[in-house]
Amino acid sequence: MRGPWREERGRDDSGQVAVEFVGMLPLILLTLVLLWQCVLIGYTYTLAGNAADEAARAYAVGDSCGEAALRHLDGAWRSGAASDCRRADGMAQARVSIRVPVLFPGAISFPFTVDGEAAAVWEGDER
Repeated sequence: MRGPWREERGRDDSGQVAVEFVGMLPLILLTLVLLWQCVLIGYTYTLAGNAADEAARAYAVGDSCGEAALRHLDGAWRSGAASDCRRADGMAQARVSIRVPVLFPGAISFPFTVDGEAAAVWEGDER
């Protein structure tokens, strides 16, 4: 027996949810990819800041700046990293630049970098 909510012509809406899901699937996937890319950009900022902080600490006591910065980066992130340290006004200042990956670290990168900067009080010898 058919209820009053169905048409008597034999048409029903079975499969409609599947059709709508297939139509929305590209938009859902695009949204997930964009969210993942935003997470990677944020993580790159975190890594650059941490690497700069470690490089500034190491440089402040007379150690190598570049080695300290790269020591705190994983292999995929290390390939596009550059560090620079200098001493100014009694402070050891470090700057680390990391390229932002596209979807997966180590594959391809955007043509811009994320910079992390940090400073620590100079504790090395007075030169």
